[in-house]
Amino acid sequence: MAEQYQLPIDGNWNQDDIIAVSNLIDAVLQVYEGGCDREYLLTTYRRFLTVIPSKSEQKAFDRDFEQQTGRSIYQTMKLTENPVQRVLVND
Repeated sequence: MAEQYQLPIDGNWNQDDIIAVSNLIDAVLQVYEGGCDREYLLTTYRRFLTVIPSKSEQKAFDRDFEQQTGRSIYQTMKLTENPVQRVLVND
C-alpha cells in the first residue's frame, strides 16, 4: 500500500489472515490506481470472506476502510459483475 492505513486487525487473526486482508486492500486500491486483474480481485475477496465471514463485520470493516481511503470494498466488488478481464475505475 502506498499510504499507511490503520486496518482494524482482529487479535484472533493469524499471519495468513492478515496477509489475506492486506491482499484484498491492495487489490481494491489497484483498481483505482490503474486497474487490477478481475480474477485476482475475486480470489482475494473470497479469501477475505473466509477471514471475516460475518456480513456485519464485513460492512464495519468496509466502512472503516472507506472513511480512511475514500474507497469502498463493496462498490469495488460490484464492478466485477461486468465480465471484463481488468477492473478499473476512471475517476
